Amino acid sequence: MKKVIPLISIILCFAPNCFAQTDKNKTVLSNEDTRQLMGSLKLDTVKILRENSLVACHCIDSVLKSRKIGSENKTSLEDVSICIDKQTGVYQMTMKLYHSLTSADKNIILNTNKNSADYKRYYTDIENWLMDSCSALKILVGSNENVESEFSVSKDPEAIKQYNAGIIFFAKEEYASALPYFKKATEADPKFIFAWDDLAICYRRTGVLDMALECYNKSLQIFPKGKTPLQNIPVIYELQKDYNKALEAYKNMLHYYPGDVETYYGIGRILISYTNDLEQGLDNMCKAYNIYVQMKSPYRVDAEKNIGYVYGKMKEQGKEETFNKILKDNNINIK
Repeated sequence: MKKVIPLISIILCFAPNCFAQTDKNKTVLSNEDTRQLMGSLKLDTVKILRENSLVACHCIDSVLKSRKIGSENKTSLEDVSICIDKQTGVYQMTMKLYHSLTSADKNIILNTNKNSADYKRYYTDIENWLMDSCSALKILVGSNENVESEFSVSKDPEAIKQYNAGIIFFAKEEYASALPYFKKATEADPKFIFAWDDLAICYRRTGVLDMALECYNKSLQIFPKGKTPLQNIPVIYELQKDYNKALEAYKNMLHYYPGDVETYYGIGRILISYTNDLEQGLDNMCKAYNIYVQMKSPYRVDAEKNIGYVYGKMKEQGKEETFNKILKDNNINIK
């Protein structure tokens, strides 16, 4: 469903004194007034995304704090989607206002069809910001990635009790305080995947990387396709400066999740930054870039920066032709 809202009715909320022509029924902007309004608003699209995403993050934080493993009303990722949906309409309207200020069409078309590419673009912008910056979402996603496994959630009352006690501290990012509760949960139920994964996060956040790695491997022994440990093991190896093992771990992730964009990006970044394998690094970074563009993800900017860095290095080495060929092979316009 699409809703058409007169742009002028929204602009009145922002700048009531900058219109060229007014009567009690109608207000009209001249081209010069539009330019002046554009300058006076000084809208920052990054700030707009951040402010709308923060509202969604607060909603998700409330969801997290209400979560109880083992209860009938335990939260799911649907709750996260509801939080994002609530803010997507506001974000979409603000961005379309911004882009319409210099347009001849003074109407804003809001697309409320959740299956449309237009709606999904704004939804994904907020979702990507949250995945990068909202700790509450990271916690919920980390605890729900393995939900397809029968061992994701324990049926042991003591394990559930200890886990829920740990979540209270975990939600506040008090990882050292949460750690002993998750440890007791794994002792009560050694196949409790959520507890192993969250225990690993606590060890990682408190700097005990070897124990974090051990916990993630315990989780994978129970469920080899667990996305949370598969994603985080290469990060731990990178922190340990063991870049070869990090690359192997990323390749293992691709084995279970072919085409995963963060894996291509991670491989590319390590090859470029640490092993100086610029050609293979560039190829992986190009793959990540193309997927980010397809997703309309703002993370494409990070991929672009890495590609630009490689260009500078390969130009110094007289390998511009090789650089251009790799981009061409990935269907990236080099002009």
